[in-house]
Amino acid sequence: MATSSTPGPLTPGPLLLRKPVKIACIQLASGADKAANLSHAADKVREAASSGVKIVVLPECFNSPYGCDYFPSYAEELLPSPPSPEQSPSFHALSAMARDNNVYLVGGSIPELSQTTQSSTSSSDKPKPTYYNTSLTFSPTGTLLATHRKIHLFDISIPGKITFRESDVLSPGNTLTVVDLPEYGRIAVAICYDIRFPELAMIAARQGCFALVYPGAFNTTTGPLHWRLQGQARAMDNQIYVALCSPARDTSAVYHAWGHSLVVDPMAQVLVEADEKETIVTAELDGDKIEEARKGIPLRDQRRFDVYLDVSKGSKTGSEP
Repeated sequence: MATSSTPGPLTPGPLLLRKPVKIACIQLASGADKAANLSHAADKVREAASSGVKIVVLPECFNSPYGCDYFPSYAEELLPSPPSPEQSPSFHALSAMARDNNVYLVGGSIPELSQTTQSSTSSSDKPKPTYYNTSLTFSPTGTLLATHRKIHLFDISIPGKITFRESDVLSPGNTLTVVDLPEYGRIAVAICYDIRFPELAMIAARQGCFALVYPGAFNTTTGPLHWRLQGQARAMDNQIYVALCSPARDTSAVYHAWGHSLVVDPMAQVLVEADEKETIVTAELDGDKIEEARKGIPLRDQRRFDVYLDVSKGSKTGSEP
């Protein structure tokens, strides 16, 4: 997988977003057929790019159904990188989507299989499968820029509503992912439940990101409660853009995604929001809007690190191996 050096903090000065850019969140309808899902995603990326979009985002688990029962059977090996087409058809499909359409592509997420060696008392070591929820970001040339493994696993229990435990199958990643897009600036990529932990967003913002990008799949219990609210909160706290990309809702599936993919501006205003059906939502991002927000409400200059700690100090940032 791609690796990157840890970006340092940026001081006030040049625009975080060097020039305006159009972003698209593709609220994709996926089913049980992985090959069909990849082909359908390619069609939708092509459709988004035809409207002048330069940054495209796919949903969490876009190549498979979402659920602990599905992760192992749909998982693909990504290491050593690049994997072969047999090891990871999704890797190669995403690379081609980015290259063929000349876009930066945040490839939602896919289940990843990592074969690790587990020491034993027998004469040989046994490989132990480890699974991750992994997002791959590609450049307009189809080059892998960064890999994010979901850091915070979705383990919740709301009585009478929903119980879900990703940790029954998945392992967590260990790195906050910041990606350099040379023409534009930096973005941070995280996945779904990661958005509930504001420290990630604060660190990314203080390291000069102009946008936080979250492929996600909130459900019909947590979605109406917190999906839009979380997007607006991360934008408000950090005065940068936030993009949330969900799968379309499929009521015949085991897991019912909320949908409502959206983009929020640095003043926490929702620029565009989908309903629950398959669609593409787009928004124009402008670096001047970030500076306007930060000058009007100057949080950047008013923080009291003499009273509380700066969580960005000593953070582990870059890309998974």
